[in-house]
Amino acid sequence: MNDTSSEIQNQNIRIASSSCLLGQEVRYDGAHKLNGYMKRSLADYFEFVPYCPEVAIGLGIPRKPIRLVKGNGEVRVVGTENPDLDVTDQLAAYGEKVVPELKGVSGYIFKKGSPSCGMERVKVYNDAGNPVDSASGKYAETIMRLLPQLPVEEEGRLMDPRLRENFVERVFIYHRWQKLVDKGLSAAGLVDFHTRHKFNVLAHDEPAYRELGRLVADAGKGDIEERIGPYITTLMAALKKIATPKMHANVLMHIMGFVKQHLESDDKQELIELIDSYRLEQVPLIVPITLIKHYLRKHPDPYMDQQYYLNPHPKELMLRNHI
Repeated sequence: MNDTSSEIQNQNIRIASSSCLLGQEVRYDGAHKLNGYMKRSLADYFEFVPYCPEVAIGLGIPRKPIRLVKGNGEVRVVGTENPDLDVTDQLAAYGEKVVPELKGVSGYIFKKGSPSCGMERVKVYNDAGNPVDSASGKYAETIMRLLPQLPVEEEGRLMDPRLRENFVERVFIYHRWQKLVDKGLSAAGLVDFHTRHKFNVLAHDEPAYRELGRLVADAGKGDIEERIGPYITTLMAALKKIATPKMHANVLMHIMGFVKQHLESDDKQELIELIDSYRLEQVPLIVPITLIKHYLRKHPDPYMDQQYYLNPHPKELMLRNHI
């Protein structure tokens, strides 16, 4: 069975991040916003690559704050105290400049609420200084538009167990995809990649699971390069959907089919009851998964041995202990 913890020992998984979240004193007030979870937990598995677009475009440290302002039908990034200061185009241009550097990056964590780096729900003001709407920060908007498959998240949302688990799972899957493409993608390679991640996709989006199956079935027909774009676009969009207990329970019942012929009736009943308890959110996901992994160790199955679903990320992160 795939073990992600051992798999990453010889890997260099890089995640871009707003510099202030890594403890760099680059905020408008000269302070930082060091994120404890990123430092204490994620830093053991990922190499963080810092970016501060406001410093990069020359705003300095410290500096007058900026904000999103809506006027004449568009949102601009202007000075809070000096509305004549408009850095909208500079932030977008810097985002375009950074995109090629992110080719080897497998995820991005943005600073919540930032007019440059906020992923979503950044306050937008009118000319009178009243909040009237919300949007993405201009730099983050540019990155997300030009790299739509890249897993992104905000540091504040990482405190939500399901969003946290979802982001880390996407990072590992995207990293494996990047490695596959770097080696040179073949029809056989695409089929193998898809096979190993089938249960991951099924837990997030069943219609996408079927669509990806159709794309892979046609992988040997025509130019493989024509399959790459639709496949990874569909895959990463599907994985952004949060897997619910009901969807996970559906996958666990599928997996149970690979071991049930080896189980006594009372063992089968116990497993079914645990899966149902998880579906009802009475126990965390790790509980039925641990029992299934126990049975698969006793009764190995070649197909299940290929699957990443049971080990999508390092067990030391304990991401499935809380969902």
